[in-house]
Amino acid sequence: MLTSFWHWYVIIITIGTILGCFWLLQWTKGVSNRDEEGDGTGTTGHVWDEDLVELNNPLPRWWLQLFYGTIVFAFVYMVLFGGFGNIAGVLDWSQEGQYEAEMKTATEAQEAIFARYREMDNETLIANAEANATGQRLYANSCAMCHGSDARGARGFPNLTDDDWLYGGSFDTIMQTLENGRAGIMPVMVAGLDDKAIGELVVYVQSMSGQKADAVMAANGKKNFDMLCVACHGADGSGNQALGAPRLNDQIWLYGGEPETIRKTLTEGRNGNMPAHKDLLSEDRRRLITAYVLSLSE
Repeated sequence: MLTSFWHWYVIIITIGTILGCFWLLQWTKGVSNRDEEGDGTGTTGHVWDEDLVELNNPLPRWWLQLFYGTIVFAFVYMVLFGGFGNIAGVLDWSQEGQYEAEMKTATEAQEAIFARYREMDNETLIANAEANATGQRLYANSCAMCHGSDARGARGFPNLTDDDWLYGGSFDTIMQTLENGRAGIMPVMVAGLDDKAIGELVVYVQSMSGQKADAVMAANGKKNFDMLCVACHGADGSGNQALGAPRLNDQIWLYGGEPETIRKTLTEGRNGNMPAHKDLLSEDRRRLITAYVLSLSE
């Protein structure tokens, strides 16, 4: 609702503009009928090439009547639909009301579809081709901008088509991720290490994933890994889904497995954010998206 000032501001500007248009029509009609030469012909007073005169004849009556009709229409429209500040129209129409009515109609139309899927258990939903087609469309609208249209992710955004899950790949866990979101934090743990020690730690992390690495540097790096990293990533680098700590002993990297990228992760940390969708997607929609995502890794 508008405040008192803006309420009257809208009314005055609206009515003033319409009445101004009416006055302009009346004024121009009077100018057009002006006869300065006394011969019954109105002119603007502009003359070119000695005898070329710009006439100022009256506007056609039908043309003026069309303009008058638009003025009448404007007042009728605002009386019916509202346009005078906070004063509701006779039909009690509003943008919010129209939106709510359209959403209600859409919800009622979709209810029959969602009711059918609601009766399916999770495994049946994952295997159902029609449910997956619906889930794919919902995914495209809500998830593809981050995880990609093929759900294979991008640097910093997890691949949803493999079996590597930061927080777990069960149906309920993915539902929780969609509902409440996730906040993944990799803190800076190497502030007390010099450049050489950080380099050795990078080499050890590389060696855990099977990359070629200097054995001596990796052995030295393991000492700092055991002191700084084991609590989250585990002694063997298998990660911790309860914390969202990724595995380090496979070939899958969220931000990249290059030495410079690993160093940046160690020295600057990472902050990943998966926004909550509980206010954006109903439980039915979240179930269909979850089933679709899980069907990709079947």
